[in-house]
Amino acid sequence: MKILIIGSTGFIGSHCAAYFLAEGHEIWHANTQYANQLNYFVVSPTQSNFEAVFSTQQFEVCINASGSAHVGFSFENPALDYELNVLNVQKILVALHKYNPTCKLINFSSAAVYGNPQKLPISENTATQPMSPYGFHKLQSEYLLTEYHKFFGLKTCSLRVFSAYGERLKKQLFWDLYQKSKQKTEGNHRNKIEIFGTGTETRDFIYISDLVKCVDLVIEKAKFEGETINVANGKETEIQEVVKIFYTLLDPNLEYFFSGKVKIGDPRNWQADISCIQNFGFSPAISVLEGLTNYVKWLKTTIEKE
Repeated sequence: MKILIIGSTGFIGSHCAAYFLAEGHEIWHANTQYANQLNYFVVSPTQSNFEAVFSTQQFEVCINASGSAHVGFSFENPALDYELNVLNVQKILVALHKYNPTCKLINFSSAAVYGNPQKLPISENTATQPMSPYGFHKLQSEYLLTEYHKFFGLKTCSLRVFSAYGERLKKQLFWDLYQKSKQKTEGNHRNKIEIFGTGTETRDFIYISDLVKCVDLVIEKAKFEGETINVANGKETEIQEVVKIFYTLLDPNLEYFFSGKVKIGDPRNWQADISCIQNFGFSPAISVLEGLTNYVKWLKTTIEKE
C-alpha cells in the first residue's frame, strides 16, 4: 500500500511509519519541518495547505497523527488547539474530496471525548461529555469525518485512543514523572515528588506497539463509514499502581506522594470496551510492566545520554 502519514515525526506517527515501512509498504511523510529524506512534504501547522499534497500523489491510506494532544495546552490556547485539531482535519478532508476520494482516512481522536463516564467499561455508544477544549475539539473532528463520509462518500474512521505510552513519548503521565524525578519538590514533603490526584484514579493504558497493530487491523477490516473505534488495552489500572512500577524501574530510592489536587480536565476513571477492535482480531500483547520496562530503558539509554 501507498500510505501517507501526517505527523510522522511525532510519537504515534513515527511508530506507524516504522511499522508499515517494515511491513513493506510505501511510506510518505507530511510534517511541519523539513527533513532530508524521500517522499516528504512540508506542511505549515497553522497555514496548512493539503491540496499541494493530494494533488501531486494518490494514496490508498492516509493516517493523520498530527495536531495537539495536550489537555492543559487546550485551556491555555484554545484557538490554536482548535486550529490544529479541527481546522486542519477539515482541510485534509477537503483536499481528499477534491483530489483523492478513494483514500482511506484514519484520524486519531481521543478518549477525552467521553469525559467522566457514568459507568465502565466505556463503549463507542457511551454519551460524549468532554471536560476540556481538547476533548470538544477531538469530538468535532469526529463529526467532520462522519460528515464527509455521509455527504461526500469519503472513507473515514476515527480512533478514540485511551492512555497510549511508549518510547519517544515526551509528554503526559510517565514523561511528567520522569521530569519530576529530576527536579524534586520542596516544602512540607522535602525531597519527595508531588503527584496530582489521590492515586486511586484509573486509566486504560495501551502500549504503542499494540496501538499500531490496531491501526493495521483497522486499515484491513474497518468499514470506513465515518465510525469511531476505541483503541485501548481493555483493562482498568490505578494510577498509584503504574507510578509504583515506573519509579521502581527508574530509581527505587525515589520517594513520592499524591497531593490530592485535581488537574483541570482530568477524568477520574477510564476503562474501554474494546469489543470492536477485538472483533477485528486484536489482543493486547504488552503488559504495563513490560511496556514500562521498555520505556524506562529508552529513558536511560537515549534521553539521559542526549
